[in-house]
Amino acid sequence: MGPMLFHSSIRKELARTFGATLVVLVTVVMTMTLIRTLSEATRGVFNPADVMIIMGYTVLSDLPTILALSLFIAIVGVLTRMYRDSEMVIWLGSGRGLVSLLRPLVRFCWPIFVVVFALAFVVLPWAFGRIEDLRDQYEKRGDIARVQAGQFQESASGDRVFFIEKESGDKQTGTHVFMVTREAGKETITSAARGTVQVIGADKFLVLENGQRLEKSLDKGDSTVSTFERYAARIGADNASSRSTTPTSTLTLVALLQDPTPANRAELAWRAGLFFASVNLMFIGLGVSGVNPRVGRTGNLVFAFLAFVVYFNLLVLGKSWIESNQVTMGAYLLALHGGVLALSLIWLTVRHNHWALRLRPTLAPKATA
Repeated sequence: MGPMLFHSSIRKELARTFGATLVVLVTVVMTMTLIRTLSEATRGVFNPADVMIIMGYTVLSDLPTILALSLFIAIVGVLTRMYRDSEMVIWLGSGRGLVSLLRPLVRFCWPIFVVVFALAFVVLPWAFGRIEDLRDQYEKRGDIARVQAGQFQESASGDRVFFIEKESGDKQTGTHVFMVTREAGKETITSAARGTVQVIGADKFLVLENGQRLEKSLDKGDSTVSTFERYAARIGADNASSRSTTPTSTLTLVALLQDPTPANRAELAWRAGLFFASVNLMFIGLGVSGVNPRVGRTGNLVFAFLAFVVYFNLLVLGKSWIESNQVTMGAYLLALHGGVLALSLIWLTVRHNHWALRLRPTLAPKATA
């Protein structure tokens, strides 16, 4: 009964710590993602109206890493607290070793491992695909959809620049319209007091009223100025075609396995690494937990965070190595994750058996008379 109550209390404390850590990390990541997404929306990468949606997809794609780090911090924090409050001394003094804590840890962690696996192989490519769809749709929007009041905007083809001082709520009417067009060796500058988007036949036109038009030949330098009461200019429509490129981050597991290119193998190794890293971090957390009065209470947490940063930087580095054919996927997975697991188990065995490196004491020389 005693071990069962002890295991139950460990799992409850792990759940509380894991939940609190997860909330904090998600909040930090959401704030950083919001700042980055707003910056990209300002530069015209995303639609400003889709900022919150893109932020949600981005946080969802980062969730495997967040879950692994939250679990690692929870294990290190709870076990370190137990050492500090002498609970581990009582547990170890009852004849139980450190390895006996693997059972409650595995019972608590296995649902999180399943979630990380599902996120890495199913949700992550779907979230990246939705982000790429939104990015591509915004890049392929029509000329009028690009126009923002008070800003110069370039057309999708790059041969036309628009400026509207003020627009209506439905973006179909604007005042003080300015447009510069370059085509067929001519540059045309058109300005009008008012512009309206109208559909004439099967095409969409920008109908300008009460303006003037300056047409200049780029080859000869001749220019012609004319005024008009009504002038219609054909504008580009939205491009509804599918994405021209498909990043490896958006490919499903089946697609990656069917086309084993270096880039696809690198992406597959990255996703598998997220799962293997979350499992290895459980063993590392159990091995590094403890209290060192010389370092302080936060010493283990700092070491845990540094270990996490190094581990995941090796994941990123290994992905680039596989993509550039510097190492094979199997060798990389075995060397990194297998090596980390082996070192963690050795460290855990040393602490479980209380092995220590003892130097043979030197005998003091006898005093001579």
